[in-house]
Amino acid sequence: MAGHNKWSKIKHKKGAADAKRGAMFSKLGKAIAVAAREGGTDPDMNFKLRVAVDAAKAANMPNDNIDRAIARGAGGGEGGEMFEGVYEAYGPKGVAFVIETLSDNKNRVAADVSSTLKKSGATPAEQGSVLFNFDRKAVVVVARGEALSELGELELSLIDAGADDIDESEEGWILSGPIDAFKSIIEVVESTGVKPEEASLQYVAKMPLEIDDDTQEKVDKIVDAMEDLDDVQDVYTNLA
Repeated sequence: MAGHNKWSKIKHKKGAADAKRGAMFSKLGKAIAVAAREGGTDPDMNFKLRVAVDAAKAANMPNDNIDRAIARGAGGGEGGEMFEGVYEAYGPKGVAFVIETLSDNKNRVAADVSSTLKKSGATPAEQGSVLFNFDRKAVVVVARGEALSELGELELSLIDAGADDIDESEEGWILSGPIDAFKSIIEVVESTGVKPEEASLQYVAKMPLEIDDDTQEKVDKIVDAMEDLDDVQDVYTNLA
């Protein structure tokens, strides 16, 4: 059930991205520009940039948009320095939220996040009061298909590469491990000729929470409201 639930969330996320493609491209472009500014414009030498570019390609972002975002990062970007932020909140039935932001205005994003949380039914939390429930991990999503129908011996290679959780379902696998294993996990997957459906650094709940359908609807409303904010990059919860 857990695997099915996680894949359902991935499909929901992809559907939401399709419905808000312009806004999604803007967020992906900001992430690419910041990565290029911090570590250079070569994805082979800048792993953060490679992850950002792969995420953009997975969302069908045009190559021209990707190239412009890299160039923007190399040239110092538009609108000044970008600031990464992490906000925490609690929702109905003790559901915990971690919100990642990327903005050129710290005061604006703080006010927008706080206001939107309250309006959508969540309560902003003090720094650190939610994060202790989560681990920061590398997460790689691999779809089952003709090129890779079973992990087989690959599972041992993934464990050697640092994967400490392999969640399998009918759709495929969700691999996770420590941040420093991110690159090696991806390399093992790509050694089969398969590109991951998704690869990113995420906040993963230490003790996932089960909730009823009514609470899930309320949580979805909060997540949707947060993701509608231009400066919000990702929203994580402690749900199973």
